[in-house]
Amino acid sequence: MSPPSLIDTHPNLSDAAPVALSYELFPPRSPAAAESLWNTIRELETTDPDYVSVTYGASGSNRDTAVELINRLLLETTLRPLAHLTCVGNTPEELAEIIGDLLDHGVRGILALRGDQPKDGGEPAAGSLRYAQDLIELIRRVEQRRSALLCAGKIAVGVAAYPTRHPESPSEAHDVEVLLAKQRSGADFAITQVFFHTEQYADLITRARRAGVTIPIIPGVMPLTSLRRVRRLGELTGVEPAPELLELLAAADSDAESLRIGVRATVDLANAALEAGAPGIHLYTFNEHQSALEVLDKLSLPRHSRSASRRSAIARRQLAS
Repeated sequence: MSPPSLIDTHPNLSDAAPVALSYELFPPRSPAAAESLWNTIRELETTDPDYVSVTYGASGSNRDTAVELINRLLLETTLRPLAHLTCVGNTPEELAEIIGDLLDHGVRGILALRGDQPKDGGEPAAGSLRYAQDLIELIRRVEQRRSALLCAGKIAVGVAAYPTRHPESPSEAHDVEVLLAKQRSGADFAITQVFFHTEQYADLITRARRAGVTIPIIPGVMPLTSLRRVRRLGELTGVEPAPELLELLAAADSDAESLRIGVRATVDLANAALEAGAPGIHLYTFNEHQSALEVLDKLSLPRHSRSASRRSAIARRQLAS
């Protein structure tokens, strides 16, 4: 009979990990937007998130501003950037160069996405990648070639997951099979697209685990404080937001009332996901901090306390600004 393993003899090793906290940002489109974004970044930094994701336009349409934002986050803040990267319309050679550039700048996390298909309905350029799993495998090949530079480390590769059927998918079961294929290609974790109903995250987890998906699936939660934005995202995702939420937002007579209604609905979504075992919360901020911080204030997230060195670094920056 084999002796008990280290894990068997130390049951506390299986205690629940702290809940991860992250935000999504997008590169600014104007100097005024940049000033507003950096005000948001400074406010969000005080919450000590585990990382912030930086979006990347279709076919790299905003590549320069995205890389500039990532560089500033690395050089001027304590934040760790997770760089979005889309593959549709780009060849493996082009993407390998972009991945190498991100790694050279210090990025160690990439969210590998397919990206939108060409709006004109045409076919992507010959030789370009077409699926996120192909991009994941390319990232791993670039990583392998650079293993000495990375001290034999590993890039964290994230992917998208869908609590409801992807608009181009034949079924939710197909979406889970795609997520499983991404895992097999080397994905480390997934972040869900926006969802509007409390049961949808738990349902996704049930389907995914039954299919063999084992990577962490982090719920992506949007502060539901804007009627226009909620309706628009409902159209994009093909999911009807809760009618009662739409009615309440439509009847709100002030921005403060919309904020209160939306924050309450968002907290309900996040708490339902946490009760279903979510390993973290990813907040889609739309480059605005008020509603994100309101949501965070009403959530009880078991998180590590900020280290003294990180606290002092943030305090020095605030004094210098």
